[in-house]
Amino acid sequence: MSEIRANETHPPRCFGRSIGAVLAGMFVGIVLTIAADMVLHAIGVFPPWGQSMVGFDGALVLATAYRTVFGVVGCYIIARLAPNRPMQHALVGGVVGFVVSIVGAAVTWNKGPAFGPHWYPLALIVLALPQAWLGGKLRLMQSHTPLQAGRQPAR
Repeated sequence: MSEIRANETHPPRCFGRSIGAVLAGMFVGIVLTIAADMVLHAIGVFPPWGQSMVGFDGALVLATAYRTVFGVVGCYIIARLAPNRPMQHALVGGVVGFVVSIVGAAVTWNKGPAFGPHWYPLALIVLALPQAWLGGKLRLMQSHTPLQAGRQPAR
């Protein structure tokens, strides 16, 4: 009987840790992205905030690249902090990124040149799930290395 009670109290703790893992990974990804955006605006790679992004396709390719890297990092952190099923947790982060990217594209679509060309939000949508998968995969590869902590692989 005590085993059943222990199992009944276990899911909320894991659920809280799962939410914490997703929020922590998202926080890291968002902070890194905002910091990079601020630096690139400050040094003139991007135009001043709110001005047209027309003619800044190269800068938007750069932004797409670093946002993808930061997305992988964020989803790796989600997977690393997950209490179990790291890939599923990373993919939850990817789904959140996918939905947020769709909402962002819908809100900014045809709102003017300050939001850049249409390929940019579409790229963020398309890349959301692959970067989540890669972040989860990197964690799985790390956690399954046979020589962890100096141990020899099983024969």
